[in-house]
Amino acid sequence: MKKIYIFFIIGGEGIASWEPLGGRLCLQVVWVAATPPRHRHRPAGGAGPWTGRSGARHGSVRLGSGRFGSARHGAGSSGMFSWLGKQGGGRERGGGGGDVVQTVTGGLRDLYLRKLLPLEEHYRFHDFHSPALEEADFENKPMVLLVGQYSTGKTTFIRYLLEQDFPGMRIGPEPTTDSFIAVMYGESEGSVPGNALVVDPKKPFRKLSRFGNAFLNRFLCSQLPNQVLKSISIIDSPGILSGEKQRISRGYDFCQVLQWFAERVDRIILLFDAHKLDISDEFSEAIKSFRGQDDKIRVVLNKADQVDTQQLMRVYGALMWSLGKVINTPEVLRVYIGSFWSHPLRNTENRRLFEAEAQDLFQDIQSLPQKAAVRKLNDLIKRARLAKVHAYIISYLKKEMPSVFGKENKKKELISRLPEIYGQLQREYHISAGDFPEVKKMQEQLETCDFTKFHSLKPKLIEAVDNMLANKIASLMSLISQEESNMPTELVHGGAFDGTMAGPFGQGYGEGAKEGADEEEWVVAKDKPAYDEIFYTLSPINGKISGINAKKEMVTSKLPNSVLGKIWKLADCDGDGMLDDEEFALAKHLIKIKLDGYELPGTLPSHLVPPSHRKPLQTAE
Repeated sequence: MKKIYIFFIIGGEGIASWEPLGGRLCLQVVWVAATPPRHRHRPAGGAGPWTGRSGARHGSVRLGSGRFGSARHGAGSSGMFSWLGKQGGGRERGGGGGDVVQTVTGGLRDLYLRKLLPLEEHYRFHDFHSPALEEADFENKPMVLLVGQYSTGKTTFIRYLLEQDFPGMRIGPEPTTDSFIAVMYGESEGSVPGNALVVDPKKPFRKLSRFGNAFLNRFLCSQLPNQVLKSISIIDSPGILSGEKQRISRGYDFCQVLQWFAERVDRIILLFDAHKLDISDEFSEAIKSFRGQDDKIRVVLNKADQVDTQQLMRVYGALMWSLGKVINTPEVLRVYIGSFWSHPLRNTENRRLFEAEAQDLFQDIQSLPQKAAVRKLNDLIKRARLAKVHAYIISYLKKEMPSVFGKENKKKELISRLPEIYGQLQREYHISAGDFPEVKKMQEQLETCDFTKFHSLKPKLIEAVDNMLANKIASLMSLISQEESNMPTELVHGGAFDGTMAGPFGQGYGEGAKEGADEEEWVVAKDKPAYDEIFYTLSPINGKISGINAKKEMVTSKLPNSVLGKIWKLADCDGDGMLDDEEFALAKHLIKIKLDGYELPGTLPSHLVPPSHRKPLQTAE
């Protein structure tokens, strides 16, 4: 006898059909839209039975898509409908009973919503430090932020990477870019103004609305179908001006906006002009706003072809000296030197240096998609550590406040004693000094707060974050290694990136051990007469010299024995422990390659094999 299952959906409507399932006739519910009662409030942070994590909003329910995301009764949903989610090939996310995740991004999002967000909301973390993260913050592509003074080549740099113009682009010697422009991928070319952009849930810019119309009127998204933008997004910033009047007249806090972007981008590129190395007060404040994001910062010394080698050395030294006064880190920042535009070089003395530096910069940008998951994980850990410290600070201030009289005087006393409080909390909870927020900024923010509305310490919230950092995050590390191994090493294609990968204009093509790869004649033959003169002075026997005699000549290069040993192994093609005239010439050629600054190949390339040894090698294969 066949059983019939009938489901009654109250307060919703949908499409249903009878389908055979495992010998039974079952009612398959394709879509159900249920509206939650008005008297039920959505919990803070988006968690709870009425959150539409399954793809629907405000209590919408999708059955058969892998998960029963929302239900009026959580227990009933997990029991009655669990079989239907499994039949759809789905999985349970961390938002339910299990913590099984299939992607790093999904795992980070669930951990943030369940573990970290309650702590942030309870202690008003978003009012002091950074707005709450949203879905788009976890799903967005890697972003690159360009910052620099006016006319340093920021917009030209973007055009150089894309190899095409983009909407809103203006280039000139005067301050041209007066807006923040998010250059992103789109099927059709166009631009979206800031006020419309911050209400788009698919874009990670919704929290920028707190900076007001003065900023939103100077913010837009430029979309175009470019291959490069399929992998990364680029943020162009206004040229930083000199002088207090220009800084105030912006109408919004420029440094706060930069700090917001810095927390969410994968790479921050500071551009400097080789002719204008002065760091204005506003630029200095902008760089200081990147505090805590030092691992994301890269420096580009642009327009370096306009000076000769001696001047370039002086400019580079002046740049490092200027940066040392602004960036308070003992580590030296990576500086890329070059001319990043498509025009001919004005000074070709350092062409090889510029090409090598450009290749290194391209490789750094190309690695961003592969390292995006690690960056998001790292940022979440930094955010969690700061949220914990913030909770300790707020709860301590709450504990020290009197219940009735003298509240205002006590508030002023606590604010003035904030450095001492930092030290006390550091010793009590064994917290590193680098995890605490800046004292001066924290004191300014506390001036406008009502300490009586702060909350006392809740150990359960702290324990949840500690458990996340100690156990949950560790389980995601294995997923990161799996995702990285399955991704290609170079994900960014198109534009200027395609011109650096292959062909005769690729880096290192026809140089070092690759020299002569396209030639029919053995590349060593042109220098062999000079090598033969040395060979016959080493007392060859039966046309070969011993290893002892070869060593006497090879050590004159002053290369270390480890390098000479590798050269000997590559040159001794037949492995008899002796060198004939062609093998000796090959050894001298490899020594020359190493002395010229190139790396030795791991195995001998086919075009370097001596002619008399090629036939036996082919026979052996």
